[in-house]
Amino acid sequence: MTAKDILRSTNVFLLDLDGTVYLDDTPIGGAAEVLHVLRQMGKQLVFLTNNSSKTQKEYHEKLSRIGLWREQDLIYTSGMATIDYLRLHAPDARVFLLGTDALKEEFARGGITLDERAPDLCILAYDTTVTFDKLRRFDAFLKAGVRFWATHPDDVCPTAGYSMPDVGSFLALFERSAHRSPECIIGKPCAPMAECLSHNLHMPRGAMCMVGDRMHTDIRFANNNGMKSILVLSGETTEESMKNFPDLPDLVLPALDRLV
Repeated sequence: MTAKDILRSTNVFLLDLDGTVYLDDTPIGGAAEVLHVLRQMGKQLVFLTNNSSKTQKEYHEKLSRIGLWREQDLIYTSGMATIDYLRLHAPDARVFLLGTDALKEEFARGGITLDERAPDLCILAYDTTVTFDKLRRFDAFLKAGVRFWATHPDDVCPTAGYSMPDVGSFLALFERSAHRSPECIIGKPCAPMAECLSHNLHMPRGAMCMVGDRMHTDIRFANNNGMKSILVLSGETTEESMKNFPDLPDLVLPALDRLV
């Protein structure tokens, strides 16, 4: 599939963030220019991330600060997708959320009932303020049989110079301590995030294209959910390392600015 084919058949571009449109606080190449062209072509841009430690507001502030945000754009995190999925499938659930205070506030604003005393659903998010007491209480509820979800499956979160343990690493912890695995994982590459995007945007998945730098999340997300995909080699994946994955993108580009 060529870039022209993708541009002609895509209404919504789902854009991964770090490694795709920016590195830390620096836009990658001509990212701002290509986003401008896509908007002029009438494409909807959705900045899509698995990072559930930050809120929509925090990402809006960052994208605005580095010149990549425009009013018609959308931001969608795995935390936001989890809120939407709860509304669709467990609207009355009392939730013990292992997450940051900012994410808890976002859940509360979204109408989700938070309850750390008698929850009927435990949700593991990327908590950069985690304490042993939080882990202990979460673990106790899992051992008592409370339902278990996770916002996303990433083992690590890339940062400048090194990668920090992410939700996937804590899932391994609870697999060992409580002998439990989540019954539902929301974020890329899993189906719930795709379901929520299609529901919110009123758009068939075939009209969406996922653009990202990670084979096992971004490209697999597209392949698992009937979307087109573009792999950019500006982040984690190289031409050599992509051979280690069974997934195949529809198009491979050195960077996003080569799309148009």
